[in-house]
Amino acid sequence: MKTAVVILNWNTEGFLKEFLPGLLRSVEKVEGAEVIVADNASTDGSLKVMKEMFPQVRTIAFDKNHGFTGGYNKAFEQIDSELFILINSDIEVTEDWLSPIVRWMEEHPECG
Repeated sequence: MKTAVVILNWNTEGFLKEFLPGLLRSVEKVEGAEVIVADNASTDGSLKVMKEMFPQVRTIAFDKNHGFTGGYNKAFEQIDSELFILINSDIEVTEDWLSPIVRWMEEHPECG
């Protein structure tokens, strides 16, 4: 995969239901991009939502909460990608938000 759009989730079941469908629709338009949800040991039913409503989305489930940076770092260890885009679960994206980011990063490989 070229571009991993990674959500670090912790107890945001409602946000996943509300905002993940739009995110998935936008990301599927970008070749080589995939959404991955890394769950930081949620206790609110987030994993059930992922399994039942979004079975096509790769979900990484942690056995404990590793915190913000720790959770992302743990997720990155399990994802093979050239680009990592971090996004919160409560973000509503526009239809073509990802293409300009990927294009810019391709044109500026010195940036991170």
